[in-house]
Amino acid sequence: MWRAIGILLVVTQLAGCAGAIMAGAVGGAVMVNDRRSMSTQIDDHALEVRIASALRGEEDLRAQARISAISMNQQVLLVGQVPTPVLRDKAVRIVSQVEGVTVVHDQLRQGSPVGFTTKSNDTWISTKVKSRMFSDGELDALRIKVITENGEVFLLGLVDRQEADLAVDVARTTAGVRKVVKVFEYQ
Repeated sequence: MWRAIGILLVVTQLAGCAGAIMAGAVGGAVMVNDRRSMSTQIDDHALEVRIASALRGEEDLRAQARISAISMNQQVLLVGQVPTPVLRDKAVRIVSQVEGVTVVHDQLRQGSPVGFTTKSNDTWISTKVKSRMFSDGELDALRIKVITENGEVFLLGLVDRQEADLAVDVARTTAGVRKVVKVFEYQ
């Protein structure tokens, strides 16, 4: 009986590992397929963490704004909402001063932070765009980041012109997309 309970405990614990293994495999596939070096990918992630920390350190931004920073080759895309031009300028200045940032693509919009429904819709739009990219035989969807903010789709990645045009066409023709913004780096 104790043996059966022990086996049951091991099996239930391993079931949780399956999800972690799958997530790790997908994340690994994305990292391997990315045209950036592994060290650059790690540097970009660390840069995003430093930026988030710097922005969180500012009470007025933390309380009044919703800002996301995405780094690709140390070029940072800022998306979200800020209530005033003064806070927008402050956020851009703070991010520009973070060590490692080479370029800031300021795509912050003036206004109140979007709510749960809009954020959920944005997630759904990103999912639809990525799914359509995966089903396109001419496009390697693992090389393109899709970020949606209030119906605007931002496309990032190290791509050639043909890949960029295909990705923009897929995003532009996806239901719910209001605008497509290219933040590509061309090779």
